[in-house]
Amino acid sequence: MTRTVVHLLRHGEVHNPDGILYGRMAGFRLSTVGEKQALTVAEDLADHDIVRVLSSPLERARQTAAPVAEAHGLEVVVDDRLIEADNLFEGQRVSVGDGALRSPKHWIKLRNPFRPSWGEPFLEIAHRMLAAVHRAREEAAGHEVVCVSHQLPIWTVRRFLEGRRLWHDPRRRQCSLASLTSLEFADEELVRITYREPAGSSDPTVTGA
Repeated sequence: MTRTVVHLLRHGEVHNPDGILYGRMAGFRLSTVGEKQALTVAEDLADHDIVRVLSSPLERARQTAAPVAEAHGLEVVVDDRLIEADNLFEGQRVSVGDGALRSPKHWIKLRNPFRPSWGEPFLEIAHRMLAAVHRAREEAAGHEVVCVSHQLPIWTVRRFLEGRRLWHDPRRRQCSLASLTSLEFADEELVRITYREPAGSSDPTVTGA
């Protein structure tokens, strides 16, 4: 039996002074705090048997992946399936009671929270993330691999693997900045999911996190 661990690492804090939903927009990099969080995770994983580091193509994810890869003498390999979820509110302020959500012209986008109607369907997110996870598992068979992604994709694939409904309250996500959601496999079978916060906890409702 081959034991393989796929660590889903959420990126660190992003510099976002305007508090917008930046989604897949270019130009959003880690803040100073985010850079420290990335280093903290790299230190936490230094003694792990990591043989592969994969990342979302977005800058903040690649920045978070870099210290982990460097600590193990590896290169960061981009996997587009690890990217942030697409969102029709990208580039706007979307805090509750603020910005775009207050405008009636946007309410049609909120008509179906179960799919959701404002962005990439949860099931599509789960399927692409699961494909990335199994690619990582195959490439690192018998060892450990780190996949750097984003809050919603990580939380969605976790709920999918746990057999829970995919629509959820965003305020209850367990996926803090620079957190590790680790999937342990025995051969191809998922046997355990664990969650850790090496860089501490963060508020899932804060835009820019």
